[in-house]
Amino acid sequence: MCGIVGFLDKRGSERPLGQVLLSMLEALGCRGPDSAGVALFGEHRPFWVVQMKLPEGADQARAVLSTLESLGGISPVLRHQATGAYVRLELDAKQEPTAIDAEKSVLDNFPGSEVVSVGHRLEIIKQVGSPASLEKDHRISARVGSHGIGHTRLSTESRVDLSHSQPFWAHGVPDVATVHNGHVTNYHKLRRRYEQKGHVFHTDNDSEVVGVYLRDRLAAGLSLEDALRSSLDDFDGAFSYLAAWDKGLAYVKDRFGLKPLIVAETDDWVALATEEVALRRALGRNFSAVEPAPGTMRSWTVGQAAPQTAGR
Repeated sequence: MCGIVGFLDKRGSERPLGQVLLSMLEALGCRGPDSAGVALFGEHRPFWVVQMKLPEGADQARAVLSTLESLGGISPVLRHQATGAYVRLELDAKQEPTAIDAEKSVLDNFPGSEVVSVGHRLEIIKQVGSPASLEKDHRISARVGSHGIGHTRLSTESRVDLSHSQPFWAHGVPDVATVHNGHVTNYHKLRRRYEQKGHVFHTDNDSEVVGVYLRDRLAAGLSLEDALRSSLDDFDGAFSYLAAWDKGLAYVKDRFGLKPLIVAETDDWVALATEEVALRRALGRNFSAVEPAPGTMRSWTVGQAAPQTAGR
Protein backbone atom coordinates (compact mmCIF):
# COMPACT_ATOMS: atom_id res chain seq x y z
CA MET A 1 0.00 0.00 0.00
CA CYS A 2 3.06 2.29 0.13
CA GLY A 3 3.57 5.10 -2.36
CA ILE A 4 6.77 5.68 -4.34
CA VAL A 5 7.75 8.66 -6.50
CA GLY A 6 10.68 9.76 -8.63
CA PHE A 7 11.72 12.70 -10.78
CA LEU A 8 14.68 13.39 -13.09
CA ASP A 9 15.58 16.48 -15.11
CA LYS A 10 17.19 15.15 -18.29
CA ARG A 11 19.15 18.38 -18.72
CA GLY A 12 20.69 18.10 -15.27
CA SER A 13 19.26 21.45 -14.20
CA GLU A 14 18.92 22.48 -10.57
CA ARG A 15 15.13 22.30 -10.37
CA PRO A 16 12.95 22.82 -7.26
CA LEU A 17 13.31 19.08 -6.74
CA GLY A 18 12.11 19.04 -3.15
CA GLN A 19 8.84 20.75 -4.03
CA VAL A 20 8.15 18.31 -6.88
CA LEU A 21 8.77 15.24 -4.72
CA LEU A 22 6.86 16.69 -1.78
CA SER A 23 3.81 17.47 -3.92
CA MET A 24 3.76 13.92 -5.26
CA LEU A 25 4.14 12.43 -1.79
CA GLU A 26 1.35 14.61 -0.41
CA ALA A 27 -0.95 13.33 -3.17
CA LEU A 28 -0.10 9.76 -2.09
CA GLY A 29 -0.37 10.44 1.62
CA CYS A 30 -3.41 8.21 1.99
CA ARG A 31 -1.32 5.24 0.87
CA GLY A 32 1.10 5.50 3.77
CA PRO A 33 0.58 7.61 6.91
CA ASP A 34 3.33 5.94 8.95
CA SER A 35 6.45 7.62 7.56
CA ALA A 36 7.80 9.63 4.64
CA GLY A 37 11.18 10.34 3.13
CA VAL A 38 13.15 11.56 0.14
CA ALA A 39 16.53 10.93 -1.46
CA LEU A 40 17.76 14.13 -3.09
CA PHE A 41 20.59 14.48 -5.61
CA GLY A 42 22.03 17.98 -5.77
CA GLU A 43 25.15 19.32 -7.42
CA HIS A 44 28.35 17.30 -7.08
CA ARG A 45 30.32 18.40 -4.02
CA PRO A 46 34.09 18.01 -3.56
CA PHE A 47 33.45 16.49 -0.12
CA TRP A 48 31.44 13.64 1.37
CA VAL A 49 27.98 14.42 2.74
CA VAL A 50 27.07 12.05 5.58
CA GLN A 51 23.57 11.91 7.03
CA MET A 52 23.68 10.26 10.46
CA LYS A 53 20.78 9.34 12.74
CA LEU A 54 21.37 9.96 16.41
CA PRO A 55 20.51 7.23 18.95
CA GLU A 56 17.06 7.62 20.46
CA GLY A 57 17.16 9.75 23.59
CA ALA A 58 20.72 10.95 22.96
CA ASP A 59 21.81 14.36 24.15
CA GLN A 60 22.24 16.22 20.89
CA ALA A 61 25.28 18.30 21.81
CA ARG A 62 27.12 15.32 23.29
CA ALA A 63 26.14 13.15 20.34
CA VAL A 64 27.49 15.66 17.85
CA LEU A 65 30.78 15.95 19.74
CA SER A 66 31.15 12.16 19.90
CA THR A 67 30.46 11.90 16.19
CA LEU A 68 33.09 14.48 15.31
CA GLU A 69 35.63 12.69 17.49
CA SER A 70 34.82 9.30 15.99
CA LEU A 71 35.38 10.57 12.46
CA GLY A 72 38.53 12.51 13.26
CA GLY A 73 40.77 9.58 12.36
CA ILE A 74 39.03 9.05 9.02
CA SER A 75 38.73 12.54 7.60
CA PRO A 76 38.55 16.13 8.86
CA VAL A 77 34.99 17.34 9.42
CA LEU A 78 34.55 20.52 7.40
CA ARG A 79 31.08 21.43 8.65
CA HIS A 80 28.33 19.87 10.71
CA GLN A 81 24.70 20.64 11.47
CA ALA A 82 22.26 18.95 13.84
CA THR A 83 18.55 18.94 12.96
CA GLY A 84 16.12 16.81 14.94
CA ALA A 85 17.33 13.20 14.89
CA TYR A 86 20.04 13.93 12.29
CA VAL A 87 23.59 15.13 12.21
CA ARG A 88 24.70 16.26 8.74
CA LEU A 89 28.45 16.07 8.25
CA GLU A 90 30.67 17.31 5.45
CA LEU A 91 33.91 15.32 5.34
CA ASP A 92 37.09 16.27 3.54
CA ALA A 93 37.38 13.94 0.54
CA LYS A 94 41.06 14.68 -0.14
CA GLN A 95 42.15 11.88 2.18
CA GLU A 96 39.98 9.48 0.13
CA PRO A 97 37.92 7.97 2.94
CA THR A 98 35.41 5.48 1.61
CA ALA A 99 31.72 5.31 2.42
CA ILE A 100 32.42 2.05 4.25
CA ASP A 101 35.18 3.71 6.34
CA ALA A 102 32.90 6.55 7.39
CA GLU A 103 30.03 4.25 8.30
CA LYS A 104 32.20 1.78 10.21
CA SER A 105 33.84 4.53 12.23
CA VAL A 106 30.49 5.93 13.31
CA LEU A 107 29.05 2.54 14.24
CA ASP A 108 32.19 1.42 16.09
CA ASN A 109 32.57 4.60 18.10
CA PHE A 110 28.98 5.63 18.61
CA PRO A 111 26.72 2.62 19.34
CA GLY A 112 23.06 3.09 18.54
CA SER A 113 23.70 5.51 15.72
CA GLU A 114 23.01 4.84 12.05
CA VAL A 115 24.47 6.22 8.84
CA VAL A 116 21.45 7.05 6.68
CA SER A 117 23.35 8.08 3.54
CA VAL A 118 26.80 8.90 2.19
CA GLY A 119 27.60 10.54 -1.13
CA HIS A 120 28.90 13.50 -3.08
CA ARG A 121 25.39 14.29 -4.35
CA LEU A 122 22.99 12.18 -2.25
CA GLU A 123 21.15 13.19 0.91
CA ILE A 124 18.41 11.02 2.41
CA ILE A 125 15.94 12.65 4.78
CA LYS A 126 13.15 10.54 6.30
CA GLN A 127 11.14 10.28 9.49
CA VAL A 128 8.01 8.92 11.10
CA GLY A 129 4.88 10.83 10.10
CA SER A 130 3.28 12.33 7.03
CA PRO A 131 4.90 14.20 4.13
CA ALA A 132 3.57 17.39 5.74
CA SER A 133 5.52 16.58 8.91
CA LEU A 134 8.64 15.95 6.85
CA GLU A 135 8.22 19.38 5.27
CA LYS A 136 7.62 21.07 8.62
CA ASP A 137 10.74 19.61 10.21
CA HIS A 138 13.16 19.67 7.26
CA ARG A 139 11.83 22.17 4.68
CA ILE A 140 12.04 19.68 1.84
CA SER A 141 10.33 22.10 -0.54
CA ALA A 142 13.34 24.44 -0.42
CA ARG A 143 15.77 21.80 -1.75
CA VAL A 144 16.98 21.93 -5.35
CA GLY A 145 18.58 19.23 -7.46
CA SER A 146 18.52 17.28 -10.70
CA HIS A 147 16.74 14.11 -9.57
CA GLY A 148 15.48 12.15 -6.62
CA ILE A 149 13.04 9.61 -5.23
CA GLY A 150 10.55 9.55 -2.38
CA HIS A 151 8.41 7.19 -0.32
CA THR A 152 5.37 7.29 1.91
CA ARG A 153 4.91 4.15 4.00
CA LEU A 154 2.17 1.96 5.39
CA SER A 155 3.88 -0.62 7.58
CA THR A 156 2.52 -4.15 7.12
CA GLU A 157 5.18 -6.20 8.92
CA SER A 158 8.14 -4.30 10.39
CA ARG A 159 8.48 -1.50 12.92
CA VAL A 160 7.44 2.10 12.40
CA ASP A 161 10.52 4.21 13.07
CA LEU A 162 13.06 6.28 11.19
CA SER A 163 15.35 3.33 10.46
CA HIS A 164 12.58 1.25 8.86
CA SER A 165 11.37 4.20 6.80
CA GLN A 166 12.40 4.69 3.19
CA PRO A 167 14.34 5.57 1.05
CA PHE A 168 17.14 3.14 1.88
CA TRP A 169 20.78 3.85 1.17
CA ALA A 170 22.68 0.95 -0.45
CA HIS A 171 25.07 0.81 2.51
CA GLY A 172 28.69 0.99 1.44
CA VAL A 173 27.96 2.33 -2.05
CA PRO A 174 27.98 6.12 -2.21
CA ASP A 175 25.16 7.93 -4.01
CA VAL A 176 22.79 4.97 -4.46
CA ALA A 177 19.29 4.88 -2.93
CA THR A 178 16.10 2.86 -3.43
CA VAL A 179 12.37 2.99 -2.67
CA HIS A 180 10.12 -0.04 -2.88
CA ASN A 181 6.42 -0.88 -2.90
CA GLY A 182 5.33 -4.48 -2.51
CA HIS A 183 6.84 -7.58 -1.00
CA VAL A 184 10.03 -9.47 -1.84
CA THR A 185 8.80 -12.90 -0.79
CA ASN A 186 12.23 -14.56 -0.84
CA TYR A 187 13.63 -11.82 1.43
CA HIS A 188 14.60 -14.20 4.26
CA LYS A 189 16.47 -16.52 1.88
CA LEU A 190 18.32 -13.59 0.33
CA ARG A 191 19.09 -12.10 3.73
CA ARG A 192 20.64 -15.33 5.01
CA ARG A 193 22.76 -15.55 1.86
CA TYR A 194 24.07 -12.01 2.17
CA GLU A 195 24.65 -12.20 5.91
CA GLN A 196 26.80 -15.27 5.30
CA LYS A 197 28.83 -13.12 2.90
CA GLY A 198 29.30 -10.44 5.55
CA HIS A 199 26.62 -7.95 4.61
CA VAL A 200 24.94 -6.20 7.55
CA PHE A 201 21.20 -5.54 7.66
CA HIS A 202 19.99 -2.61 9.75
CA THR A 203 16.24 -3.35 9.78
CA ASP A 204 13.67 -6.14 9.43
CA ASN A 205 12.11 -4.42 6.42
CA ASP A 206 12.21 -6.61 3.31
CA SER A 207 12.68 -3.45 1.22
CA GLU A 208 16.21 -3.09 2.59
CA VAL A 209 17.32 -6.17 0.64
CA VAL A 210 17.04 -4.23 -2.64
CA GLY A 211 20.01 -2.01 -1.80
CA VAL A 212 22.01 -4.92 -0.34
CA TYR A 213 21.36 -6.88 -3.53
CA LEU A 214 22.55 -4.01 -5.74
CA ARG A 215 25.69 -3.59 -3.65
CA ASP A 216 26.46 -7.29 -3.97
CA ARG A 217 25.92 -7.33 -7.73
CA LEU A 218 28.08 -4.21 -8.20
CA ALA A 219 30.84 -5.87 -6.19
CA ALA A 220 30.57 -8.86 -8.53
CA GLY A 221 31.36 -6.60 -11.49
CA LEU A 222 27.90 -5.88 -12.92
CA SER A 223 26.92 -2.42 -14.04
CA LEU A 224 24.10 -0.86 -12.07
CA GLU A 225 21.71 -1.23 -15.00
CA ASP A 226 22.59 -4.94 -15.34
CA ALA A 227 22.15 -5.41 -11.59
CA LEU A 228 18.70 -3.83 -11.77
CA ARG A 229 17.76 -6.04 -14.70
CA SER A 230 18.99 -9.19 -12.97
CA SER A 231 16.75 -8.52 -9.97
CA LEU A 232 13.79 -9.45 -12.19
CA ASP A 233 15.06 -13.03 -12.00
CA ASP A 234 16.40 -12.99 -8.43
CA PHE A 235 13.49 -11.33 -6.57
CA ASP A 236 10.25 -13.23 -5.97
CA GLY A 237 6.96 -11.53 -5.19
CA ALA A 238 4.90 -8.57 -6.32
CA PHE A 239 6.83 -5.32 -6.34
CA SER A 240 7.76 -2.10 -8.04
CA TYR A 241 10.88 -0.25 -7.00
CA LEU A 242 12.92 2.78 -8.01
CA ALA A 243 16.67 3.20 -7.78
CA ALA A 244 18.54 6.50 -8.03
CA TRP A 245 22.26 7.16 -8.26
CA ASP A 246 24.51 10.11 -8.98
CA LYS A 247 23.86 9.99 -12.73
CA GLY A 248 20.41 8.51 -13.11
CA LEU A 249 17.09 7.04 -12.14
CA ALA A 250 15.42 3.71 -12.95
CA TYR A 251 12.37 1.61 -12.22
CA VAL A 252 11.97 -2.16 -11.96
CA LYS A 253 8.51 -3.75 -12.21
CA ASP A 254 8.03 -7.44 -11.41
CA ARG A 255 6.73 -9.97 -13.90
CA PHE A 256 3.28 -10.23 -12.30
CA GLY A 257 2.60 -6.52 -12.65
CA LEU A 258 0.46 -6.45 -9.51
CA LYS A 259 1.95 -3.29 -7.98
CA PRO A 260 1.01 -0.07 -9.79
CA LEU A 261 3.52 2.31 -11.31
CA ILE A 262 2.87 5.22 -13.69
CA VAL A 263 5.52 6.90 -15.86
CA ALA A 264 5.32 10.31 -17.52
CA GLU A 265 8.04 11.57 -19.85
CA THR A 266 8.68 14.78 -21.81
CA ASP A 267 11.71 16.05 -23.70
CA ASP A 268 12.93 17.70 -20.49
CA TRP A 269 12.05 15.36 -17.64
CA VAL A 270 10.71 12.01 -16.50
CA ALA A 271 8.50 11.40 -13.46
CA LEU A 272 7.24 8.20 -11.85
CA ALA A 273 4.66 7.54 -9.17
CA THR A 274 2.45 4.82 -7.79
CA GLU A 275 -0.65 6.75 -8.89
CA GLU A 276 -1.21 9.23 -11.71
CA VAL A 277 -2.80 11.74 -9.32
CA ALA A 278 0.66 12.39 -7.87
CA LEU A 279 2.10 13.28 -11.28
CA ARG A 280 -0.79 15.61 -12.10
CA ARG A 281 -0.63 17.40 -8.77
CA ALA A 282 3.09 18.12 -9.05
CA LEU A 283 3.52 18.66 -12.79
CA GLY A 284 0.17 19.67 -14.32
CA ARG A 285 -1.66 18.05 -17.19
CA ASN A 286 0.35 18.79 -20.31
CA PHE A 287 1.86 15.32 -20.70
CA SER A 288 0.89 11.70 -21.24
CA ALA A 289 1.25 9.04 -18.57
CA VAL A 290 1.45 5.27 -19.07
CA GLU A 291 1.81 2.15 -16.96
CA PRO A 292 4.91 0.16 -17.97
CA ALA A 293 4.61 -3.51 -18.84
CA PRO A 294 5.26 -6.19 -16.22
CA GLY A 295 8.76 -7.60 -16.08
CA THR A 296 10.51 -4.46 -17.31
CA MET A 297 13.31 -2.18 -16.20
CA ARG A 298 14.13 1.23 -17.61
CA SER A 299 16.70 3.87 -16.73
CA TRP A 300 17.28 7.53 -17.54
CA THR A 301 20.54 9.44 -17.32
CA VAL A 302 20.96 13.04 -16.17
CA GLY A 303 22.12 15.29 -18.98
CA GLN A 304 21.36 12.76 -21.71
CA ALA A 305 18.69 13.67 -24.24
CA ALA A 306 17.48 10.12 -24.88
CA PRO A 307 16.69 7.56 -22.16
CA GLN A 308 18.51 4.28 -21.75
CA THR A 309 16.10 1.34 -21.99
CA ALA A 310 16.15 -2.29 -21.02
CA GLY A 311 13.59 -4.98 -20.43
CA ARG A 312 12.36 -8.37 -21.34
